[in-house]
Amino acid sequence: MTGLQKTVGLCLGFIAVVVGLFVYSVVRTPVLSEDQLREQGVFVLPRPREISPISLQAHTGEAFTLEDLQGRWTFAFFGFTNCPDICPTTMAVMGQARRGLGDDAFQGLLVTVDPERDTAEVLGNYATTFAPDFLGVTGGLQAIAGFGEQVNVAFAKVPLMKEDGSPDPNGYLVDHSANIVIINPRGHYHGFIKYPQQADTIKAAFQSLSANF
Repeated sequence: MTGLQKTVGLCLGFIAVVVGLFVYSVVRTPVLSEDQLREQGVFVLPRPREISPISLQAHTGEAFTLEDLQGRWTFAFFGFTNCPDICPTTMAVMGQARRGLGDDAFQGLLVTVDPERDTAEVLGNYATTFAPDFLGVTGGLQAIAGFGEQVNVAFAKVPLMKEDGSPDPNGYLVDHSANIVIINPRGHYHGFIKYPQQADTIKAAFQSLSANF
């Protein structure tokens, strides 16, 4: 190899490195500070809050306990499959973020606030529509409410009304908090992402919190 060929090779290698670094800087999700996250609607608790033991059930039929919230980040949404707008929108962006991050990213949960209608089969079919490894979580109403209370989530059944203003006994909706709950790998309530969420915000939250944990 001549001196000219070596020089050309070194130049081409340098250009490839520069281009690679530029592409990486464009496509990567930056690690943000807590103040920067807050500007995007991601709120981190000053001190993560321990979660007391829970006794719920995954849509797979297996028990879902506090141990299932440990070992990786969990992003959980409390909603229901008959929800007309907020739930499918939030689950869709959460699924989009999850797919963009890869298999080693956060655990995605849909915790039903309507266990009366959301059977394990219905819940599983719904949750896995947004990402194949998302889990639907159900259980007794009091157990779900107790879990929700620990992570600042509230919900209540709201009867549908007939045209004459009387309650419709055949229908109801469930009012509920619309935040995405963030649980850290220790199983502690770490913070939340306000509604409406964006996939890029969820990705930035996961990568930033993981980098600083």
